This record gives sequence, C-alpha cells and structure tokens, in this order.
Amino acid sequence: MDLLSLKDGESKKVVGINAEYAMKKRLIDMGITRGTVITKVKTAPLGDPIEIKLRGYDLTLRKDEAAKITVE
Repeated sequence: MDLLSLKDGESKKVVGINAEYAMKKRLIDMGITRGTVITKVKTAPLGDPIEIKLRGYDLTLRKDEAAKITVE
C-alpha cells in the first residue's frame, strides 16, 4: 500500500521508498525513513498536494512523491 492510498486521519508505518536516487534521498532528508509512523492529515480538494504529519511536524507532499512511499 502506498501513502497516497491512506484515508485522511489514518496512520501507517513506512516500510520503503520506491523512487530514483535523487527523490529517495530528498524524502529521507525530510525524515521519511523505514519505521517512521506517518499520519495523512488531509488531501487538497483536487487530490494534490497532501499534508502529512511525522516526527512531530507537518509536511506537504506532491501526489507523485506520496505514491512512491510504501506503508503497512
């Protein structure tokens, strides 16, 4: 399941990032690492971007970025 598939308010643990090196490094630098619990806070009206909460802060991701984050 990818992060994009979560419902607003749902939380899951990150199990991997399926992206090319540059994007993967950028997501890891933002704190999205294996084992991190992410909560999908809300989705914009047209579905892009989405707001997530992790490690005590809020972060906004584009739809294509969220689709590359695998959660369980």
